[in-house]
Amino acid sequence: MAILAGIRESLKAPRCVARLGRILVWGALAAIPSIGQVAEEYHVKAAFLYNFARFVEWPSTTFRSPQDPFAICILGADPFGGTLKETVAGKQIEGRDFRILHISEAAQANACQILFIGSSERKRIAATIAALPAAGVLTVGEMDGFAAAGGIVNFTLNEGHVRFQVNPHAAERAKLQISSRMLSLAQIVGQ
Repeated sequence: MAILAGIRESLKAPRCVARLGRILVWGALAAIPSIGQVAEEYHVKAAFLYNFARFVEWPSTTFRSPQDPFAICILGADPFGGTLKETVAGKQIEGRDFRILHISEAAQANACQILFIGSSERKRIAATIAALPAAGVLTVGEMDGFAAAGGIVNFTLNEGHVRFQVNPHAAERAKLQISSRMLSLAQIVGQ
């Protein structure tokens, strides 16, 4: 009985309550991906977006002039911060500089070659894809079922690594040709 009384008494002590609180907080934080992990994820995704520009062929009517920049657009909340801009800074595709644009609706995507649709747009995905121009926009998402719903490329996480899925039928509808090298790295969906 004396031992139980001692345990009860020690649990009432402010130090024990504070220690228990710290343990619970640290345990909860350990279950959340660190800011560094999220930042690294978006560094990788930004690099993928740049490389998608290198391994996709757009219709000849995509650009009005040889000086038109290559536009990567973001619809919804921007998870990249400045990472995407840093990734493409000073780089070119076929002599075209990159431009990063933030758009608020799919109707503005006619100026985009790549359209990253953030997970904040999850509820509007079907309407967004339906509102896009018929050709020339590579849609890229990061939500379950994006490629199966008609998006072209979808980022996934597999054991902490960024991977991607490709829907070749959606690419064909958008009149985009995806290189076999890119397809060999992708999980194919929408067959």
